[in-house]
Amino acid sequence: MKRRFLVFLLALPPLVAPAGERLSCPDPAAAVQVGNCPGEAELRYTFNGFCSDNRRIYQDDAALCADYADYRQAKNVAQWESADGAFTAYLACDPTVRLTAVRGARMTVSRQGQISRVACDYGEGIVFTHRTRLQCRVEGDGNCSNGQQRCIARCE
Repeated sequence: MKRRFLVFLLALPPLVAPAGERLSCPDPAAAVQVGNCPGEAELRYTFNGFCSDNRRIYQDDAALCADYADYRQAKNVAQWESADGAFTAYLACDPTVRLTAVRGARMTVSRQGQISRVACDYGEGIVFTHRTRLQCRVEGDGNCSNGQQRCIARCE
């Protein structure tokens, strides 16, 4: 009898809603590269394929095709993750800034459809993002460049 009751209790959905997430901007120095950088041959191949599309000439995204150097700068990126895997970023494969030298500058939350995007901007084009279906908001003003406070978002 007790065994059936325990099985019944385990089958019930939890009566308490999950508390949500508390997110803070990750340390970029601890981030790890999880994607490969494209080789020069791959970049040239995709440049020729991407920019030879006649439709692109008549649309706003043709600016990348004006010069291979511009295309290479935009597409020569690899995916990185924070140490805990919660945040991701696409960073240049030809780095001009070392990740160990950057500090968090600003945290923002935006919403697109049902997805919240928590973004930690470190300047120099380095932005780590976290996406979730929960509703998120930044604690405080989101400015954490002074190093005194950590950028924190609550998602519920």
